[in-house]
Amino acid sequence: MTHEQLTENVLKALDEIRPFLNSDGGDISLVSIEEEKHVKVRLEGACISCSVNQMTLKAGVETTIKKYAPQIETVENIA
Repeated sequence: MTHEQLTENVLKALDEIRPFLNSDGGDISLVSIEEEKHVKVRLEGACISCSVNQMTLKAGVETTIKKYAPQIETVENIA
């Protein structure tokens, strides 16, 4: 998979999870993909101060990204 295809797949995953974040006043954006296996995202809006944002990141965002791009090993929120 090329870097462009990987980026496309990660963006598709973020598009899938975005409505759930938007419904709570939050959002998410892709910051970078490093070494084709580490994704950095930025939680935005209400997600910044949400007490369960780490759970959302692991349970929702990381799981969804790995569904679209199984080679991804980690997903990290960059404040």
